[in-house]
Amino acid sequence: MRTIRFLMLIFLVLTLGMVWAGCAKPPEAEKEAAKNAMDAAISAGAEKYSPVDLEAARKIWNTAESQMKEKKYKEAKQGYIDAKAAFEKAAAAVEAGKKTVTDQANVALKAIQEDWKKLRATASKMEKKLKDKKQAWTADVKAINDGLTKSKEMIATAPAEAKAKLDELKALIEKWGATFKEMAPPAPKPETTKKKK
Repeated sequence: MRTIRFLMLIFLVLTLGMVWAGCAKPPEAEKEAAKNAMDAAISAGAEKYSPVDLEAARKIWNTAESQMKEKKYKEAKQGYIDAKAAFEKAAAAVEAGKKTVTDQANVALKAIQEDWKKLRATASKMEKKLKDKKQAWTADVKAINDGLTKSKEMIATAPAEAKAKLDELKALIEKWGATFKEMAPPAPKPETTKKKK
């Protein structure tokens, strides 16, 4: 009789334990908080200005999501808490990323302005040789001037886009630099004088 009571008690404890474990609630509040933090990071510009931090946060999020599907709610809850913190870190890193990109864009702008100045000087010397390329040169001059003006304006509000525009302008300037180099007459070879014996 004691053995039967003991076995029934063990069975009852195991059954209650399984029911209790199976009825654990999914961490919906933590998931929602992490989702809100992710949305805030993305809207702050983390994709452009702190992509490494954002990607790390997404990996944590994905792990928590897979744990949720496997009904590992305790692990998923901690995963969502960690994901929320990682998304908040990514959002906080946006300002530093913007400053870095702004600084890079300003440096690129100065370099391109200097290259453009040199290229225009070269172009004025090569005016007669431009002939069939004159129309393309004129169009590109306008594009470069407009691009420089637009880039200056964009640096304050959209530094990543300004940097991309400056990269385009740099490629255009380098193209014309190579064209002028091909058109330039070869440098005269220094004459060597032979000594008489």
